[in-house]
Amino acid sequence: MFFFFTDDEADTAVPVDAVANSKQEQKKNYTDTLFESIKHINDYGQEFWYARELQTVLEYKRWDKFQNVIDKAMNACKNSKNSIDDHFSQVGKMVDLGSGAQREIQDYELSRYACYLIVMNGDSSKEIIALGQTYFAVKTRQQELIENFDDLTEDKKRLAIRGEMIAHNKSLAEAAKMAGVSDSRDYAIFQNCGYQGLYGGLGVKEIHKRKGLKKSQKILDHMGSTELAANLFRATQTDEKIRREQIQGKKEANQTHYEVGKKVRQTIQELGGTMPEDLPTPAKSIKQIEKEQKKLLNDN
Repeated sequence: MFFFFTDDEADTAVPVDAVANSKQEQKKNYTDTLFESIKHINDYGQEFWYARELQTVLEYKRWDKFQNVIDKAMNACKNSKNSIDDHFSQVGKMVDLGSGAQREIQDYELSRYACYLIVMNGDSSKEIIALGQTYFAVKTRQQELIENFDDLTEDKKRLAIRGEMIAHNKSLAEAAKMAGVSDSRDYAIFQNCGYQGLYGGLGVKEIHKRKGLKKSQKILDHMGSTELAANLFRATQTDEKIRREQIQGKKEANQTHYEVGKKVRQTIQELGGTMPEDLPTPAKSIKQIEKEQKKLLNDN
């Protein structure tokens, strides 16, 4: 298992305007929103998609054409030694015919993996299929990662969480911009507030100095998996809180980031964990681990 990601995230000065204006990022956000908007959660907290709704999003006008794609996906599921029933649950759905009449139509409750197999077997000439392939491939991979996380080595845990941090820091930058954090300098202050909450008053410069890093080195690249996980929780919870409560204003956004960081710190303390500033700095950086993984890949 190999993880690679590019150096596209600054720890203290994410170019928020560039993130917001990037066409590629806008397309990704649109795709995420589109597929997430038709996701459902059952009584057991499990996510699923209805095939009829996915059919519409993937721009298939006729059910019989889409059923052919589903059949191919089911065959791929079977060939991969997975249970079809676990991923393609056939259900009936009542639809209105007018004048109070109804009839039952065939539908499926699909797992994320089933959706992935469907888009992989769909019409690749459609742009939405290509976008769906990327979306479900990434999300399915993340789901696999979470399920098998305990089996990973410390180095691979660090690579995995660092990759998640890159993605979530971009989302956090977007949420901060919507709240009024308008430029790189403002965002640096906003990020610093989050670190101060989590690290008991220590900001980026103090953490950087405490780790003995060079000016060009990023603190997130020199954290172990436990420290990275705490920062990932800080980032995701701040992102969600800003969006959920529709927080507006730089001061309010900064305070929110600080309070969330402080709450994460409090949780660590209540659980008897080690404070993030007291966790050891790994001997190897993320960049070094990446190089080692690439070498292993090339050797194989």
